[in-house]
Amino acid sequence: MSVTERSNLESVSPIDGRYARQTNALVGICSEFALIRYRVNVEVKWLMHLAASPEVTGLGTFDDEQQAFLTDILKAFDPSEGEQVKAIEKDTNHDVKAVEYYLQSKIQDHPTLQPAIPFIHFACTSEDINNLSYALMLRDARHEVFASQFEQLIETLRVQSSELAHLPMLSRTHGQSATPTTLGKEVANVVKRIERGCEEFQAINILGKMNGAVGNFNAHCVAYPDADWAAISASFIDGLGLSINTHTTQIEPHDWIAAYADALKRINVVLIDYCRDTWTYISLGYFAQRKVENETGSSTMPHKVNPIDFENAEGNLGIANALLGHFSEKLPISRMQRDLSDSTVLRNLGTALGHVLIALQSLHKGIGKLEVSEARLGEDIEQAWEILAEPVQTVMRAHGIADSYEQLKGLTRGKRIDQQMLHEFIDQLEIPTTAKQSLKELTPSSYLGVAAQLASQS
Repeated sequence: MSVTERSNLESVSPIDGRYARQTNALVGICSEFALIRYRVNVEVKWLMHLAASPEVTGLGTFDDEQQAFLTDILKAFDPSEGEQVKAIEKDTNHDVKAVEYYLQSKIQDHPTLQPAIPFIHFACTSEDINNLSYALMLRDARHEVFASQFEQLIETLRVQSSELAHLPMLSRTHGQSATPTTLGKEVANVVKRIERGCEEFQAINILGKMNGAVGNFNAHCVAYPDADWAAISASFIDGLGLSINTHTTQIEPHDWIAAYADALKRINVVLIDYCRDTWTYISLGYFAQRKVENETGSSTMPHKVNPIDFENAEGNLGIANALLGHFSEKLPISRMQRDLSDSTVLRNLGTALGHVLIALQSLHKGIGKLEVSEARLGEDIEQAWEILAEPVQTVMRAHGIADSYEQLKGLTRGKRIDQQMLHEFIDQLEIPTTAKQSLKELTPSSYLGVAAQLASQS
């Protein structure tokens, strides 16, 4: 059985096996076929850019028919064309050189493009092609896949935050009963964190270089000494929708990829935090999970409805972050002007992105199953009258009682108190009657500050 005929069950990576449907959106961007297509795209557009540069004599300007022919190569490039490149690579044992030979074969029979063959891959090192191909890959993944995924997640959580803005919830700092909040406010916190993370992620400037073997246009200047190669290179990269890095060795130093990986990693950390909190709220009974008929929660315990979507998301985000962390630490390091240790690492960019995409889809699925248990939330918070020690001692302070904190500590620390005990304590305080009345009107569920307003601002 050939590789192309394999069942998903025979995939080594779950990204292309178990989770193939979830990662399908990345196939046309991060697969090896996509990488080859990006390389073909860069090579063809470089050739066309050279033809449009008056300083590059000997090539000539392409007419409409020639440009259409070259553009059609790009439009028609499909997996079968990619297999042709791979077949050439078996002989060359060099992936970028295989693309060059593939393009030569495509235009060698064209009546007027034959003279352009020497200008395919003109003055390029392989890294000129590769760095731009990976730049286009990561740009497209960010814009075409993850922008909408994060936008959808933010909107889902924003709606949830608004709907739950006024629903009181007992906070648990250090896992212990603490000052109340609302469930919507806690969701709003996550929304704001993801939004900030996405703004930073989208702001990463994607760089590229097209400047030869060690970044100095050495060969370019010998072939065409009067050409402004810096300007030619800059306009080419700008035309690809990227930003130029003017100072490089043989490789574009990947600092921007490190920043891209770190920015995505930070979003993932926020999502891991959200997964764990939501998992805990499910455990506490604050959330129930809508049952899916025919699903099984446990092979031995029939009653189980497990929070598997949040567990799946957490696990995949962790794998992604392990890879993203390696990218940001390794890729900016290359011995002197070039070593090849980045090559095999770069091939795993899609793997990291695949795990992020799986996680995001699991989150969407998990959030869609959540059902709030208002009764459980109310039961929990109304048994925690000790949390009102905070406002009582704060009002006492406002009226000049020096040992306010110590008095409430003696009443409540490590103890369960009820409404009657708290009101009896308030009654004996030497503070104005109006202040006493205000404190006695407080309940754990009404002691919420501006939580609802903050939730509504997400």
